[in-house]
Amino acid sequence: MTDRYNIHSQLEHLQSKYIGTGHADTVKYEWLTNIHRDSLSSYIGHYDQLSYFAIAENESKARVRFNLMEKILQPCNPPEKVENEVP
Repeated sequence: MTDRYNIHSQLEHLQSKYIGTGHADTVKYEWLTNIHRDSLSSYIGHYDQLSYFAIAENESKARVRFNLMEKILQPCNPPEKVENEVP
């Protein structure tokens, strides 16, 4: 019983410390947005990956970095409105 409580408290601690891990009330849109932002920031941070994208798109590295940073603002489409959602 105490082991189960300990794991639950550790999970709550991780979820409060790191935004991307989600929580019980995380909706699909928030989770997808976090995953996309994490991926895009990783692409920007890894120089070789950025170089690969620049070659594949036939753009400069600075332009590719700028485009990826623009996508971080809203990586997914706006969330769909659910009619039966309780506020």
